[in-house]
Amino acid sequence: MPDPNIDEAIASTNPKTLLQELMRCRSITPREAGALDVVQAYLEPLGFECSRMVFEGDGSYPVDNLFATRGTRGRHLLFGGHTDVVPEGNPDDWTHDPFAAIEDGGQIWGRGAVDMKSGVAAFCAAAAALVKSKEADEGIISLAITNDEEADAINGTQKLLEWAVEKGHRFDFSVVGEPSSARVLGDSIKIGRRGSISGIVSIAGKQGHSAYPERANNPAPVLARLASILSDTKLDGGTGHFQPSNLEVTSIDIGNRAANVIPAMGTLSFNIRFNENWDGPSIRKWIDERIGQVSGNGFEIEWRQLGNVANCFISPMGDDVKTVCEAVKSVTGREPELATFGGTSDARFIARYCPVVECGLVGQTMHQVDERVETSQLLDLQKIYVQIMRRFFIKTGG
Repeated sequence: MPDPNIDEAIASTNPKTLLQELMRCRSITPREAGALDVVQAYLEPLGFECSRMVFEGDGSYPVDNLFATRGTRGRHLLFGGHTDVVPEGNPDDWTHDPFAAIEDGGQIWGRGAVDMKSGVAAFCAAAAALVKSKEADEGIISLAITNDEEADAINGTQKLLEWAVEKGHRFDFSVVGEPSSARVLGDSIKIGRRGSISGIVSIAGKQGHSAYPERANNPAPVLARLASILSDTKLDGGTGHFQPSNLEVTSIDIGNRAANVIPAMGTLSFNIRFNENWDGPSIRKWIDERIGQVSGNGFEIEWRQLGNVANCFISPMGDDVKTVCEAVKSVTGREPELATFGGTSDARFIARYCPVVECGLVGQTMHQVDERVETSQLLDLQKIYVQIMRRFFIKTGG
């Protein structure tokens, strides 16, 4: 190996200070609030070429993005991440100021500690360690960091990668720093995600007095029948990597406060999490067929993600996935489960260009009041990323 003193290099690139600096930026989607400036200032002295792009349009807000790359030869490893966070809620409910990044009791407290500024800080620090040990020269390291993962995800990673590919970048493998561990660090990595699509069905009726139902057309019973059909009809039995696809009715709204008035209209909202048996068009066809089983009223359906469906993906089980598993085990002593649980992430965009896994912290406190990360877990995550990069580059010898 080029540097026998990698432990010394890791010890001199502690990610804690970088994490705290990132967490003190109130980067609630889509406001960047200086977080990408912090990442850029950290990476440029390490030899990374940083490009900043603001994408906008397509029915969403403008978003600041960062693409950083270092190296010109060897295999190309891409890290995907985001600096935006969800709102903190009531600050008075927190043990510590949610944007103060206070270290207390062996933990760093605040919004973004888990999801996912720790992932960004740990990977940047891991890259710094490999630069110090000279091993970063054995390949190409890039980071695609957006400030639009927690909300629309329209002007973020998707467009950032389109830009990078247009510039001639080709990626061999990617690691996304989302929380992927279930109970303890390293017990699982995510090799795929279910797809997700949401819709709202509107049913027009005719308002009238409840004492004269023959003069009206009540949409409420129709909505109830549709809700029952959608909830009770099985989509599939699952696959080798994914649990059965699932539809949840999330809301039925009539908007009627009068007990003696038949409503004029109603809506039903739903969300579907689907496995690789489905895609956007087939899911929409399935819904149309279920609606067709209910007659008597006119339906309209609004697909909330029609142009940006979060499709299901699964990464091929190649040597690079094994490399990630070996790296995790070398630090934690655990053989990670190859998982697909959870919601969606920006890994779905990266999967269009190269195999991708999610490897990160335990997600127990993400999006919660008192979100926090154990400092020791942060340091171990840096070590995991170091070991991933060393194995990824050394296997080919540059």
